[in-house]
Amino acid sequence: MEVSCFPATSKGTHSLFPSSSELLKGVRISPWHQAYVSVALTSKRKQPLLYAVTSNFQNKGTLKVASHLFQVSCSRKNEASLLEARSMDEVYDSLADRLLPTAAVTANPNFKYIVGLAGPPGAGKSTVAHEVVQRINKLWPQKSPSMDEQVGSPDIATVLPMDGFHLYRSQLDAMEDPKEAHARRGAPWTFDPARLLKCLQSLRSQGSVCAPSFDHGVGDPVEDDIFVSLQHKVVIVEGNYLLLDEGVWSDISSVFDEKWFIDVDLDSSMQRVLKRHMSKSGRSLDEAKWRIEYNDRPNAEMIMKSKKNADLVIRSIETS
Repeated sequence: MEVSCFPATSKGTHSLFPSSSELLKGVRISPWHQAYVSVALTSKRKQPLLYAVTSNFQNKGTLKVASHLFQVSCSRKNEASLLEARSMDEVYDSLADRLLPTAAVTANPNFKYIVGLAGPPGAGKSTVAHEVVQRINKLWPQKSPSMDEQVGSPDIATVLPMDGFHLYRSQLDAMEDPKEAHARRGAPWTFDPARLLKCLQSLRSQGSVCAPSFDHGVGDPVEDDIFVSLQHKVVIVEGNYLLLDEGVWSDISSVFDEKWFIDVDLDSSMQRVLKRHMSKSGRSLDEAKWRIEYNDRPNAEMIMKSKKNADLVIRSIETS
């Protein structure tokens, strides 16, 4: 996303207050047509002076900051950015730093910056999401101590997994071919995307929502087990199919302020899934291999095609 920002009266550097030299530090704009704008103003001492300006606009418009008007225009790049690093820890740090300025947006109590994190099974989506959220929550009080009292808690980021929107086993039992439905569990049609969309829309409009989690031991969702509150400003939604561009999945994708995709070697990811099937599900080696070839790999190949819809591609790094 390319952004230009300048005073409505004239272009160039602008002092917001006659007696000071606070300058417009940066403007962060969602890549979608209905975008939120967050602005951070800093002094020469690099101390935060003002956060929390949100605005909706099309490709350009007027932004009001502390009674001063700025013209904002943006153009979308066709290619996603690529994030590479020497280790996954560096990846996590970089992603947290990317989102920290957004966490400062507090003028609107319902404000949410929602990131969609997708990738094939075994890509490490849950790990990436939780590591990034953990870092944001740890860094927030250090980066913005002046905002501490307003936020009320250092936990301003959270994870919302897509797993809770699996169809119940009873719903699979009611399908025309229950055996096939259970064998293909994890395919897009074994989820309830309409319910996920409604959840994300409620989160966007109301600022908080209760969502289901997934109990892998029982094999069913657990209702209202996840609460995203008003204090959570950054929400990372992680799941396989979040960047698909068909049906309701396309509507889900349009909700996100940023779309991330974890790019991973499929053979490596399938090896992780194989170990997961055997350790967590108690499947034999032959059963695990059959499930991967019949279900997991075809799903993964389809998911990899949605990488083209990402704003940021994260290169997965193998760890020993």
